[in-house]
Amino acid sequence: MTNTGNVPFVDLQTPHRELEAELVAAFKEALRTAGFIGGPSVDGFEREFADFCDAKYSVGVSSGTDALRFALTAAGVKQGDIVVTVPLTFFATTEAISQAGARPDFVDIDAATYTMSPEKLREYMETQCVLDSATGRYVNRALGKPVTAVIPVHLYGQTADMDPILEIAARYKLIVIEDACQAHGAEYFSKKENRWCKAGSMGRAAAFSFYPGKNLGALGEAGAVTTNDEVVAQKVRVLRDHGQSKKYHHEVEGYNGRLDAIQAEFLRIKLRHLAKWNQQRRESARVYGDLLRSMGDSITLPTQPSWSKCVYHLYVIRTHDREGLQKRLTGAGIGTGIHYPIPLHLLGAYGSFGWKRGDFPLSEAAADQILSLPMFAGLQVAQQQRVADVVAEFASVQSTK
Repeated sequence: MTNTGNVPFVDLQTPHRELEAELVAAFKEALRTAGFIGGPSVDGFEREFADFCDAKYSVGVSSGTDALRFALTAAGVKQGDIVVTVPLTFFATTEAISQAGARPDFVDIDAATYTMSPEKLREYMETQCVLDSATGRYVNRALGKPVTAVIPVHLYGQTADMDPILEIAARYKLIVIEDACQAHGAEYFSKKENRWCKAGSMGRAAAFSFYPGKNLGALGEAGAVTTNDEVVAQKVRVLRDHGQSKKYHHEVEGYNGRLDAIQAEFLRIKLRHLAKWNQQRRESARVYGDLLRSMGDSITLPTQPSWSKCVYHLYVIRTHDREGLQKRLTGAGIGTGIHYPIPLHLLGAYGSFGWKRGDFPLSEAAADQILSLPMFAGLQVAQQQRVADVVAEFASVQSTK
């Protein structure tokens, strides 16, 4: 190896040092004006983020989880409905479904992209659901509950295959809510539209998280809902603010889910750099591909289909001996992560639902094998070479077994 330096899994210090003067100035302005809740900073960020996502509206909220929960409710998901998603995602996806009063159900992923398989969604609707002629809704035969929405998760910075998902949703009258919490700036080429579409602009609504480690991260918790539907946007605004359309006029029971003005201003500053940061991530992914492609069958690299412009929130490889590779990388001072080690249907929180190992084999196989390598804007080629050297050592040992 040519370098013995450590490589962090993510670097949150460097971009904030580079933007420190602007961030501190924004904080001082908030102190000077005492503008902490709502106001021009939130309005400005919502407008600018909607423009970035090619959406008509953006509504700032307190977290990605709230964004997904509010989007579901505002779009019309009701108590007792079933919302279909994938098992390979963060727990907040299904947590939001349950908190909106619905029940999560699953279809398996595509083995190459790790996002929702349109074929599995079609199979689910054709074989597990039946049309209720009295209501015009499709009902899950086994559960006796209406299936009203689907959440395709744009995972690791890559969009799901949206054209067939939207086509299936239209056929079966499903609301589509994009989980775009890892896909700020990702794009999908729609053959139907004959154009590139931004994540967050294709479904009835979409949820974004601005957790600090995201491609666009706040300096704390924050999130947003994007939508082209004015009614959905207005309902989210009401839900995030205790259900009030104006002060003390509470139309429904809502939540305390507002976006802080200070975080909104921080996000406005960082949003101006997001396209550049995403391009740096894409370039780092290209370098990883060049460095790791010759490692043989012991390592599987990420797949980017022709219809995807991934923003590589994470760079996720697969190996049959994940524990061994992770241990070797950790020992060499290289940070890694696992996103996600337990598919959601096997978590204890859903033990009473009756799912078991074998129900969603592609998600289960991925969860057993995936490993996230260092990925962040500003990752140096020398750092990637360091990672590749250690992976090459591991692959060489694997090839002799």
